[in-house]
Amino acid sequence: MKQRVITATIALIIFIPIIFFGGIYIDIAAAVLALVALSEVFIMRKRIIVSPDATIAGLAVLSLASPKGAFNWLPAGVSQFDLFYFFVAILLAITVFTKNRVNFDDMGVTTLASLYIGLGFHYLAATRNIGGFDTVMYILLVIWMTDIGAYTFGRMFGKNKMWPAISPNKTWEGSIGGTLSALVVAAIYLNFFPQAYSMPVMLGLTLIFSIAGQLGDLVESAYKRYYGVKDSGKILPGHGGILDRFDSMLFVLPLLHLFGMI
Repeated sequence: MKQRVITATIALIIFIPIIFFGGIYIDIAAAVLALVALSEVFIMRKRIIVSPDATIAGLAVLSLASPKGAFNWLPAGVSQFDLFYFFVAILLAITVFTKNRVNFDDMGVTTLASLYIGLGFHYLAATRNIGGFDTVMYILLVIWMTDIGAYTFGRMFGKNKMWPAISPNKTWEGSIGGTLSALVVAAIYLNFFPQAYSMPVMLGLTLIFSIAGQLGDLVESAYKRYYGVKDSGKILPGHGGILDRFDSMLFVLPLLHLFGMI
C-alpha cells in the first residue's frame, strides 16, 4: 500500500501540471504514453519490441495519438487516418517478407492495439486542448470516482460477482456504487463548471461514461487474463503499467468526441 501511495503521489505531481498547462505538454505526454502502452501489449504477447513490426506499429500509434495539426505537412486531402492505414499496409506486407513468421493474426492484434491505444490517447490531449481544463477534469473525476466508489462499495457490500472468469473481485454492488459516486460528484462539479449540455443531459452522459469506464477496465482484465499476466507492465510500482492506469480512459475519452463535447 505504501508503494502504491508513493507512486500515485509522484504521478499526480507530474500529471496534474501537464493537464493544467495543456498544449504541447499534453500532446507530448499523450504520444509517449501511447508508445509505452503499445510496448506493454507487445511484452504481454512475448513479442520483441525492437523489431521492424514494433517500429511500424509505433509509427501507426503515433499517427493517431498525435494532434491533427501535426500533419499539416501531408498533401491536401490526406488525413492522419490515411497515414495510419499506410502503416497498417506495411504491417500486412511484413507477413509476406517474413514468410508468415510474423503472421496475419499477429498483425491483427497489433493493428487493433494501435487503433485502441492511439485514439484513446489522442482524445486525452484533445479533451484538454479543445474541451479545456474544466472538461478534462470533469471526465477524470467521473472515471476516478467510479473507480474509487466501485472499490469502496464492493469492499463494503459486494456479494454478487459480475464476471468472475474475467475479473473475480468485481461485484455488481461495487459497480452500481461506483456509478452512483460518479453521478453525485459530477452533479456537484457541473453545478460550478457547466459543460456542453444541460444538467439532466450531462448526468445522463455521466451515467454512460461511468459504465463505459468500467467496461474498459473489464476489457483490459480480459486480455490480461488471456495472456496470463497480472499487470500490463511494471512502469508504475504498485500500480502496474500504463494500460492498467488508463484502461477506463481509453474507452471513455473517444465518447466525448462522439457525443459532441470536444
